[in-house]
Amino acid sequence: MATLSADKSRDYELGDINELPVIASDIIYEGAAVGDNGSGYARPLSAGDPFRGFAERKVDNSSGSAGDKNVRLIKRGKIKLSVSGAVITDVGQPVYASDDDTFVFTPTSNSFIGKVYRYVSSGVVIVEYDADHMVDPYGDNPRETISDNKTLDAQDSCKTFFVDTDAKTITLPAVEGMAGIKVVNIGAFGTVAVTVSPNSDDMIEGPDITGENNKDLVNTKATAQRGDYIELEYGDANGWVVVCMKGTWARET
Repeated sequence: MATLSADKSRDYELGDINELPVIASDIIYEGAAVGDNGSGYARPLSAGDPFRGFAERKVDNSSGSAGDKNVRLIKRGKIKLSVSGAVITDVGQPVYASDDDTFVFTPTSNSFIGKVYRYVSSGVVIVEYDADHMVDPYGDNPRETISDNKTLDAQDSCKTFFVDTDAKTITLPAVEGMAGIKVVNIGAFGTVAVTVSPNSDDMIEGPDITGENNKDLVNTKATAQRGDYIELEYGDANGWVVVCMKGTWARET
């Protein structure tokens, strides 16, 4: 094994800067969210891409082959973005991109980029991001956006459901063996009530919840925060068990 016997000059990376090869026949503009196309090449982010950072300057590879040019990225920091529906109570909420310049709170099919650091004005926030180290808090489970009433079945096991519309009901099946159902209120503060309804012969039991057959569990609209959630497992003959929850969930009277 050889060791140095003299000084050796090395190339060092600047702290928050990265450079990646650009896909063929495309342009990445300054300020664009940049994604990985799945083959290691950078491109204007497409929904579902791994997020790599924001382009520091424009790179025109419209006439080039893949890798002919590199894009210079800022991979970590804080950035002012327009995020659809952002309100003052959204500090800490995860932010997603559906393309290189569209930012939303809806996780389904989109790319996680960071979290709200500070509210600026309606629909405008400062987002903290770190492409190397920040992880989507909703994990990797299959996801679905709910905008209407929905009755779950066995194929919905291990899914996370994001409810974005007021007064919608998720109805649980009378089936044993389902596991890992997560229901998230993705509406802005005080705008969306979410109801989880058991089968008529089942209860929903959990922290400070008095079990009774055929009683819904409701994320109270007046105090509902974006990101309130409930995780459910099928317990025993009584029905469903709440294993984790956030926000105010009240049992139907």
